[in-house]
Amino acid sequence: MRVMALYLPQYHCFKENDEWWGKGYTEWTAVKRGKPLFKNHVQPRVPLNGNYYDLDKEGLDTLRWQAKLAKEHGIYGFSIYQYYFKGHKLMQRPMEILLENPDIDINYCICWANETWTRTWYGLESEVLIEQEYGDEKDWGEHFDYCLRFFKDERYIKIDNKPLLQIYKTFDIENLSQMLSFFNERAKTEGFDGLYVVSGKTAQGCEKREGIVDGYYYFEPGFTLKNDFSKTAQLKYNTGIIIRSFINKFKKDKLLERRINARDIIEPIINRSYKENEFPGLIPDWDNTPRRSYRGLVYTGTSPEYFEKALRILKEKKSGHKTDFVFINAWNEWGEGAFLEPDEYRGYAYLDAVKRVVDDK
Repeated sequence: MRVMALYLPQYHCFKENDEWWGKGYTEWTAVKRGKPLFKNHVQPRVPLNGNYYDLDKEGLDTLRWQAKLAKEHGIYGFSIYQYYFKGHKLMQRPMEILLENPDIDINYCICWANETWTRTWYGLESEVLIEQEYGDEKDWGEHFDYCLRFFKDERYIKIDNKPLLQIYKTFDIENLSQMLSFFNERAKTEGFDGLYVVSGKTAQGCEKREGIVDGYYYFEPGFTLKNDFSKTAQLKYNTGIIIRSFINKFKKDKLLERRINARDIIEPIINRSYKENEFPGLIPDWDNTPRRSYRGLVYTGTSPEYFEKALRILKEKKSGHKTDFVFINAWNEWGEGAFLEPDEYRGYAYLDAVKRVVDDK
């Protein structure tokens, strides 16, 4: 089993975030405003030793630290989110720093987070910040040329001489077949045998067209919540939302409206069968209330011990598969409470769990 950790680069300032969310906004801005909404609710989550890193100003030192920490604990590589909008790039600097410094010892691949940005965090989904468009062959060529420098990096993950490219929502791309044919031909002219394209199985949808992509990764917990949530658990969940939403109409101190026992999500994940080209997903914790306040979602009953048990089962399910990735959401999604990085509450417990499972032959 090769453990891949999804990696969020939104820990540095950039012009668009300043315009959309306020001067100096980074992911840490949301993380620091977290507050407890029920008994024993641990918020805000604080990085161990107050390590609120900056992936631009402190990018080199931080990436070296993260890579060393990941390798020491059995993480095979980072799946780094790429935000590319028909030539317009956001948050590209951390991955560029990684490319510029080959001494940083970590495998990695690109995960193209190809969705339109809206003010979802504030319930304003209709207010578009930047729209995802795909363009034509000229635009595809520019995108490929930008990615190529990373594909040629020795640390970039390849399968059968094919650079691994994850695309979050391939089902959103109308001309996907033509785009990927173009990418594959370009890759072959550069000495590769094409690209190995992995599509996300998400809460919003999955790729249904046959023979276009090479594999699928499960983006959890959203996929299971939408597609594999038992009717009993769903009834309990929806009833709780209705009751607490009604109460909140009359309360100044709001109740958290969405809570789910993590076992209702993890059990379907570990009981599922996975094909050779299907890669399971798993979460450590989940709590996106720093972003969404009382309208957020918290998975209760999470623990490093339960996470380790689940990871062992997924390791067994992928045993013997040539492509044996498991994708953890995430290395550093602090605003969603989904992170392997050490904090003041859990310490290194989740990383230690990964190491034990990976090292156990």
